[in-house]
Amino acid sequence: MMKETIDLLGKILTNILTALYEPFGFSFLLSFLAMFFYLYAYKPIEAGKGWKNAMVTWYREFKESIFFRKLFFLAFVTSLILFRTLLNRNLWMNPLSNIMGGWSIWEIVNGEQQLTTECIENVIMMVPFSAVVMWTFHGKAGNGWNNILWLSGKIAFGFSLMIEMLQLLLRLGTFQLSDIFYNTVGGVLGGMCYWGIIKIKKGL
Repeated sequence: MMKETIDLLGKILTNILTALYEPFGFSFLLSFLAMFFYLYAYKPIEAGKGWKNAMVTWYREFKESIFFRKLFFLAFVTSLILFRTLLNRNLWMNPLSNIMGGWSIWEIVNGEQQLTTECIENVIMMVPFSAVVMWTFHGKAGNGWNNILWLSGKIAFGFSLMIEMLQLLLRLGTFQLSDIFYNTVGGVLGGMCYWGIIKIKKGL
């Protein structure tokens, strides 16, 4: 029994780490390039004089601006999620074929029970997203735990709903209510992590 439990936890951990590792390089590059658009939009004089000046400006902003670093990490986490949910998905003939699926770590495929960690991944990938959103725009979130949890859950729900609707319209994956639920749970957990870090920093 103990060996079976360890093997199960090992498979879950392997699937989760693989899901995070696969898009890491792509997400880093995409977020790096995305911040150039931010510089051209808000600092066109410094960044709009060729690639050399743009690179120097990017490095200086990352080194000196906390908000710039926050936006970079937010872009990185967001691109990780988009890679897993939209950018690296196969076309489905019927995205509404399994609306109520995905609630358990076990699924039946061709009459056989198989392990799937999709529900756990849906929770985990939203934890850093909502935490980084709260960290980036902490002035609007406030310090009250109820406001932080409500706002982080609402943001995760809205972001997840947008992804599911895009999956439905573009036929990239399947539309599932469980994805929205688990993403929202992950968003609330991310808000809890952010609030806990605030309390710890205040206590130091």
